[in-house]
Formats: sequence, C-alpha cells, structure tokens
Amino acid sequence: MISEEQQELVSAVRGLLAKRDARAGIRKAIDTDLGYDPRLWAQLCEQVGVAALAIPEEFGGFGAGLAEALLVVGELGRTLADVPMLGSAVLGAQAVLLSGDTDACERLLPGIAEGSATLAVCWASARGWDEFGVRADGDTLDGVAHYVLDGTIADTLIVVTESGLFEVDPAATGVERRKVAAMDPSRALSEVTFAVTPARRLGAADPGPVVEQLRRIAWAAVAAEQVGAAEYCLEATVEYTKSRVQFGRAIGSFQALKHRMADMYVLAESAKSTALTAAIALAENSPAAAEDVWVARNQCSEAFTTIASETIQMHGGIAITWEHDAHLYFKRAHGDAQLFGTPKRPLAAH
Repeated sequence: MISEEQQELVSAVRGLLAKRDARAGIRKAIDTDLGYDPRLWAQLCEQVGVAALAIPEEFGGFGAGLAEALLVVGELGRTLADVPMLGSAVLGAQAVLLSGDTDACERLLPGIAEGSATLAVCWASARGWDEFGVRADGDTLDGVAHYVLDGTIADTLIVVTESGLFEVDPAATGVERRKVAAMDPSRALSEVTFAVTPARRLGAADPGPVVEQLRRIAWAAVAAEQVGAAEYCLEATVEYTKSRVQFGRAIGSFQALKHRMADMYVLAESAKSTALTAAIALAENSPAAAEDVWVARNQCSEAFTTIASETIQMHGGIAITWEHDAHLYFKRAHGDAQLFGTPKRPLAAH
C-alpha cells in the first residue's frame, strides 16, 4: 500500500494530466521535434515538482525518494505522455547520483530538478543493453548509442561505457544526434554518434555495480509505466463493453467477456503489487531488490502485453483505427517489453 502523502501525489499528477487532456495530445506531439508537450512538462515540474522528487535536497531536489518518482512514471504511463520523466528525471538523474561525482551532481541536478534542463543516458549497442554502444579511450569516446530516450533534445549526455560513466556536451566535437523510427510512435528514440568526442569522466567507482543498479532502476521504472498503462487499458475496456450493444444487450454482460476481463484484472493487480514492491526495495536499498526487480520486470511485461492484446480484441475493429488509442497502448506494450533489455539468465546468476 502507498502512504497518504504518496496518494496525494498520485492524485495531483492524475488531475493535472486530466486537466491538460494529455492523452489527446499524444498525436500532436508525435510529429514535433520535442516529441512531447513542453507546457505539460513545465506544469508538472512547476506545480507538482515531479522532476525533483528523487533528487536530494542538497542538489536542488525535494529528496522525497525514488518510489515517489516511479509513482509519477506510472501515472504518465496511463496517458503515454512521453515527457522527460523516465529518461531524464529518473534514469539520467540516478545515473549522475550513482556516479558519486559530487561536482557533477551540483552542476547538473538543480536544473533537472526544476525541469529547465534534461539529461539523456546513452548506453545500448544496436544489439541492446547487454552491450555498450560506445567505448572510451582515455577521455574520448567513439561509437553509437542506440535507443536513447530524450537523445535529440537533452542538454547533457550521460554515456555509459564498459570503463565507466562520462558526461558529454551535445555540442562537442564528433557528436551527432538523430531521431529513429520506432514501432511505438508515442516513444521518441534516437541514435547518438560519438567520434573522438571529448568527455568528462564521472566519479571513480567500479562501473560494474553502477551499471547493474542503473539497470535495476530502469526496469523498475518501466514496470511502473507498464502498470499505469495496463490499468488504463483495463478501465477503457470495461467502459467500452458496458456501452457496446450486440444482440440487444451490452457485450460486457456476456459471461465469456466477463471472464476475460476478470483475468485482465488479476494480471493488473498482481503487476501493480510487484512493481510497487520493486520500487520500495530499490528506494530502501533492500537486499531483496535484485530479486524484486527481476520479478517485476517479467510480471509487468507479461501483464501489460496480455492486457493490451485483450483490449484490442474486445474493442473489435475500432481498436486498430488511427483515431482510437488502443493500438498506441498495444505498441507501447511491445516496446516496453524490450526497453532496457530483458532478463536472460536465471535469477540465481544475478
């Protein structure tokens, strides 16, 4: 269960998203350079302070915690709003914090907390997040980072390499950024190329544990998003089956559909529990965090994919039209299932 204060945070974010009709703005944002509504992001930061939640007070944040930030990610998942919360305020900020570089934290995080600046984490190779797309040679970088969130708009690039984390100015020599086509049009992904690019090393910690913790945070954040999106799909399906009439009665009254929606509900609730458990475990640095995140990553991906598929089926032909939202959630479900990689080894091997 979440606390009263956390519930108030959820209500505030949901209320603002509803007021701004964030879901209806998805298609307008898809064709813009930013890929999101900047006014919505500004209001979320100014009125609710979402970007400051997981940033310590000493670096300009609220110091609320990672669990609170992931609750916001979940609410954004309900609308598919692709504001820089997941890529910048969560993953980017946590990467800087994990580096242990106090100077970088003092320089970069205040702007992230107030929403005036953004970070992009450059990590994956073309084969995914199990390989690094960029290699370091001293203080210069070469290679291509794939599937980067907020990559074309970020004010600072945080590059994850085998030898550690680096900070790069997007205007530096050898940096090229371009948006790439993705199956999920509501999620802006990009490729960032580095060619003998000067970089600043962040911290001196062993990169192995830092990268593994960053991966866990990424998986927990995606799980939170999947839960929010899955819950909306379920709610939308229930409402549709109440209003859609066949053979003189609402289709939701048919026993077969009742059973299918009951199964969707069980999946959504179990996913919600695992995602919340993972978020709390990470926030509290629990010894069980690796296991809890592994469970959430698998459970939430399966739940969202199944629920989104059932949403398509139970909405019928209307669900695959561009004007309806169902196909966007279906595409996000499949994209999220691959985002930041998937567990490929038995849990005991972690």
